[in-house]
Amino acid sequence: MKPQSKTLFVAAGSVLLTLIACAAPAQPTAASAQESSAIRWDVSQPDDGDGDPRLQLRAKQSTSSVALDGARAEFSAARDTLGGGRGPVSFSVVHAAGRLDCTGSLHAAYEGEGQCRFAPDAGFATALESRGVGTPTRKEQLAMLMVDATVELADGLIDAGLRPHTGELVAAAALKVTPAYVRDLQSGALRLTSINDAIACKALGVDRDYVRGLAAAGYAKLTSDQVISMKALGITPDYARSMNAAAGGTQ
Repeated sequence: MKPQSKTLFVAAGSVLLTLIACAAPAQPTAASAQESSAIRWDVSQPDDGDGDPRLQLRAKQSTSSVALDGARAEFSAARDTLGGGRGPVSFSVVHAAGRLDCTGSLHAAYEGEGQCRFAPDAGFATALESRGVGTPTRKEQLAMLMVDATVELADGLIDAGLRPHTGELVAAAALKVTPAYVRDLQSGALRLTSINDAIACKALGVDRDYVRGLAAAGYAKLTSDQVISMKALGITPDYARSMNAAAGGTQ
């Protein structure tokens, strides 16, 4: 599989992510700086009424959302506030990457909109830079808040042998590419050469059992690109076994 093809798979998985653009122009006026840094929020219930409400943030060129399902403690205050009655509201989200302060109004529980301001945490950026991950932009730090990208995740991936850059750390967090997941793939005899290998695998649902299944079918020396390609084409270990038997040999 050519590198360009893997990039397409990574890009496809990254459609699940939406980085929120909030960087100001190089030489802004006071009015343009305020406009460019503005972040709009809205909250809504699923159309079919099944599932958790979602908080959505919109900036000039992008959108991101998070389920208010109680899984992330930093969004607990937002969940409680936005579940209230009609009227003005304010809430904050505090994360290692920075602080989001929002105001607006509700029409009903989990139905409303408003605007936010984001203050990135300088110490967080310094910590990532000191680990060779790079210095995140303001836009990237806001994305890190939304997907829960942390210094601890960066450390774990580095310890597993895959050092992410800032944008890759966002993608890894959004797709739940954890150090445990990376080690699972590696224990399945898959050699990962970059964090993008792991991101592409997770986006396509490749896991240790899939890799071991291919190995048991006679495909024990596949590269990560080849495994990603086979998964993308819907090739199962059983089908791979029949292919190998028909070819009369092993890989």
